[in-house]
Amino acid sequence: MPHPYPVREIARQAGLSEATVDRVLNARGGVRQSTVDEVHRAIADLHRQRSQLRLTGRTFFLDLVVDAPARFSSAVRAALESQLPLVRPATFRARFHLAEAPPIPELVATLEGIARRGSQGVVLKAPDHPLIVAAVEGLAEAGVPVVTLVTDLPTSRRAAYVGLDNRAAGATAAYLIDQWLPDDSAVLVTRGTGSFRGEDDREMGFRATMRTLRPGRRQVELIDPSGDAEVLRGLVRDALAADPEIAAVYSLYATGGNAATVAAFADAGRACRVFVAHDLDAENLALLQHGGLSAVLHHDLALDLRRACHVIMQAHGALSGAPRSWHSGVQVVTPHNIPAEALSAS
Repeated sequence: MPHPYPVREIARQAGLSEATVDRVLNARGGVRQSTVDEVHRAIADLHRQRSQLRLTGRTFFLDLVVDAPARFSSAVRAALESQLPLVRPATFRARFHLAEAPPIPELVATLEGIARRGSQGVVLKAPDHPLIVAAVEGLAEAGVPVVTLVTDLPTSRRAAYVGLDNRAAGATAAYLIDQWLPDDSAVLVTRGTGSFRGEDDREMGFRATMRTLRPGRRQVELIDPSGDAEVLRGLVRDALAADPEIAAVYSLYATGGNAATVAAFADAGRACRVFVAHDLDAENLALLQHGGLSAVLHHDLALDLRRACHVIMQAHGALSGAPRSWHSGVQVVTPHNIPAEALSAS
């Protein structure tokens, strides 16, 4: 494919040997399709980051490893790429490893591959699993600082956490629902499977605060095992049929699933009096504008990624100060204060 980049630059971006990249570019065969795809992705990454390549200064190769639905992974990628030209004094180049619910061994293999190949830093969103924690240990031993994003691995040797204060977000959701639902109606709390510490912390903050504010309110937990919207819609319908007191929803999901929940209430002919969700992706923005959501708990993802880059520079001594965690403030977004950048991106 046409490109203006030297083989060496493409090889560094892809994490492959120059010989392999040369073989792919000249279509000489003998290379797996997955490797060919990696080369093409590297060239596409270089195209997107070409303004960053013109900057001077020390170059840091950063690996972004995200286990999340595509819509959230895309938002993280866009947020990082928007910040790369703004990070000073270094030049950052990013490699992307994005997947939705990959098997834990696959995630571990990705992290181990980065440790072998080398990197100046890893920004990681992954489940809190012993094998993931061990892989982070391996990266630390290899001198690669890890910054956890959105969901933490607190028992690992990560350098720092950046992202939402999830317990505070859960407590905020409880407060809002208590204000808008003054009786003891039940709340449906929806979440995905997996051991993401961020969702656990949101649930703990929500439960503790609701117990203080309104001890008589029941919380009905619903775990979506599939990530499929129609499956979730059916599960919510079943929950509504089994419990006539459910009148509100708190969605712990990082993203997705909320349109299916709104549809399930409509299927059942029931009113959802309060619905609090997380993150202003395109689906949640549309639901908020059309009355499906009462409020969205949002945070500045671009700022999170910029802070992650600063942590990595600090870990390498390129920026003063010791690496530390950064918690984003919780923004309560209603239909009347939607951020301009969210509207322009829709």
